[in-house]
Amino acid sequence: MKDFINRLGWAGLSQQTKGGILVFLGAIFFSTKAIFVKLAYQYDIQSIDLLALRMLFSLPFFLLMVYIERSPKSGAKLSLKDWASIFFLGVLGYYLASLFDFWGLQYITASLERLVLFAYPTIVLLVSAGLYNKPIKQRQVLALILTYFGILLAFWGDFQLDPSPKVIWGSLLVFVSAITYALYLVGSGQMIPRLGALRFNALAMTGACIGVLTHAWLENGLDLLNFTPEIYGYGVAMALIATVLASFLLTGGISKVGAGNAAIISSIGPISTIVLANIFLGEVISIFQIIGTAFVMLGVLMITIKKKIILKKQKVA
Repeated sequence: MKDFINRLGWAGLSQQTKGGILVFLGAIFFSTKAIFVKLAYQYDIQSIDLLALRMLFSLPFFLLMVYIERSPKSGAKLSLKDWASIFFLGVLGYYLASLFDFWGLQYITASLERLVLFAYPTIVLLVSAGLYNKPIKQRQVLALILTYFGILLAFWGDFQLDPSPKVIWGSLLVFVSAITYALYLVGSGQMIPRLGALRFNALAMTGACIGVLTHAWLENGLDLLNFTPEIYGYGVAMALIATVLASFLLTGGISKVGAGNAAIISSIGPISTIVLANIFLGEVISIFQIIGTAFVMLGVLMITIKKKIILKKQKVA
């Protein structure tokens, strides 16, 4: 498999470019989550039960990765503080963030959900700058301006179609999800270099799975055996595509490009969701979304291409 990947030119790419590609793909896979959730909501299921199915089907893969990455060679030995931090970040980023997101998706469209959720890159940069004294570079500022101008345009076009109280409430719930997810990204960006991307991600996601399943057990006794086959199908799809693959790709990308750049590159997510929502949910793509998409893509390209050009110049020098 490695030989096949290397033949595609992967081995000759810089670490920054590899990281950009991983984050880019991870963001697209993550963007499918809202589609699966909206499709599942067509049937009779509560948010916590749907989230529990997602985590239940994901858990075996993360436990397997925990076993594979158990050796200290995969990262530092874990202290009690490390275990607590990993569990806290997992609960924050993939339990609470997912729960608020699932709640919000009951009231708003998949396209609007993804646009509101992508307020998190600015939160990541602000928190990183405040806590860890990480300067916000001029390139990042310009990319953020372009990206968020595009997101605001698309958001405005979608919001005009249904400016009801439920849309406002759903948007607020998703914004809380964005805050918790941004905090997770900042924390993971500090721990991944020390523990290793795969090891950290497997442990954090295992902690999140435990948190979600505990919540479902306390609320309804973890009764997950009485749903239609369609719901189980969407649960499996969310687990494999929008959780397992997406989380490992994103975590691997963060380890190479950092939390700030990963947040900006992930801006491809709204575009992917808008397109998928139009295809599978019949959501309308407005002119605002089309123009906004162009600006967001420009911002993403500024991060990935500019980084590659800088690295090439340094090699020549």
